[in-house]
Amino acid sequence: MKPTSASPGARALAASLRELRMTRGKGLRELARMVRILPQLLSAWEKGQRVPGPEDIARLLGALQVDDATYERMMRLAKRAKDDNWLDSNPSDLPPALSGIVEYERTATRITMWSLAVLPGILQSPDYARDVLSNAEIALDQADAMLVARLNRQRILVKPEPVRLTAFIGEMAIREEIGSVDIMSDQIDHLLEVVAFSNVSLRIVPGNIGYHPGLIGPFVLYEFAELPPIVHLESSHATAFLHDARVVADYRRQARILAGRALSESATRDLLREVAR
Repeated sequence: MKPTSASPGARALAASLRELRMTRGKGLRELARMVRILPQLLSAWEKGQRVPGPEDIARLLGALQVDDATYERMMRLAKRAKDDNWLDSNPSDLPPALSGIVEYERTATRITMWSLAVLPGILQSPDYARDVLSNAEIALDQADAMLVARLNRQRILVKPEPVRLTAFIGEMAIREEIGSVDIMSDQIDHLLEVVAFSNVSLRIVPGNIGYHPGLIGPFVLYEFAELPPIVHLESSHATAFLHDARVVADYRRQARILAGRALSESATRDLLREVAR
């Protein structure tokens, strides 16, 4: 059965629901029995094959005895699950947004990303990621949890059928000192290891080359085998997941422009080695 809704929010809701059940240590059949529904229906909700209504989610959250904050953010996500695009300007909703990203990364066949000044999480070394998160305006325990999640996400690059990653990175991101000289040195070494993967294409976009649309901001394009692609946009206090065909086409065009401005893979490796000295 294919998903009845391919919207970004519906896919994130499915992933968040599955993650929450497993975190609470409940088996699928056990939880289905607690809320008096068929296990097949709960399975379909968790796989994104069907979209539960807010009242269904409320029953599940009650059975799982979640705290108030979890209840509120899951219900907000449930109420917007069928919307074509998912826009969230509430920083407290980072956990469901992160669940959405994890699900998109897990199921994507290809990821194309652009980052101007900070290396994307999927390419960060542990110390680099820790420094970025510790300096963000979030609680320490949340930063620790996000660090673990960020490092776990990198496994998609080395799983048996790894995702194909094309990453365009601004030169500023490899020259800006994050944490310390040693942390940046280790980070560059980490990038040199990653670019050796056959499924990864990393290309640096030089600075001072004039205007190009990438200067407006970073983006991630997720592409899937059987579902529509999703564009992820993020700022410090808002995140958006869009799958309108015209939006996707625009970001494909931006990726082509960046490819035309970026160094080759070979020249990128040379620059990384030069910066690492």
